[in-house]
Amino acid sequence: MTEISRLYLVVEDIAETRDWLVANIAEIFGAVAHAAPTLRDARIWLRQRDSQDLILALVDLGLPDGNGVDFIEEIVGRCPDALVVVTTVFDDDESLMEALGAGAQGYLLKDQDATGIAHRLAMIDHGEVPISPAIARRLLQRFRADEPSNATLSPRETEVLRLIGRGLKSGEVAGVLSISPQTVTTHVKTIYRKLEITSRAEAALEARKRGLA
Repeated sequence: MTEISRLYLVVEDIAETRDWLVANIAEIFGAVAHAAPTLRDARIWLRQRDSQDLILALVDLGLPDGNGVDFIEEIVGRCPDALVVVTTVFDDDESLMEALGAGAQGYLLKDQDATGIAHRLAMIDHGEVPISPAIARRLLQRFRADEPSNATLSPRETEVLRLIGRGLKSGEVAGVLSISPQTVTTHVKTIYRKLEITSRAEAALEARKRGLA
């Protein structure tokens, strides 16, 4: 039986960083990675892939023509066995949770130790999850606090939180509940204030803690 070889993709708009990541893949895995400076280029490459392809993709989040999270969903949807590692400077909770929710299996901060990034990529074939230490600590702190907030939400606020927890955007929430987007925005602001949170990712996590999603 012929072994299926892995394909490599680097989605990064900064040329110097892109070249460095491509060089790392060549040194670590002995392979040539396709370099995509935009989502458009990445999507063209992805359309040529088969669902059975094994892919290791390094994906930046802040790209000139969109958010890398959207591409993560696309590549995982087309190639379920793809291993997607985020390479970004965004270390905020919302970016982290959205990327993981979209299907990313690793998260590396580009502004940290370059040698450490190379090492974590090299350990992929040894079964290790490629994740920066700062991100690992954040995830541990976040999921240790597994108790829901004591804040009381109204029935309507609870319903809005439930829909956010299921991934619906404000416009979609408005459609489901037959209310205006402005009313949804007001509810979301109230929910954030009561729960003492600042992002949709945190709201989705609270929804899960409360058994709503």
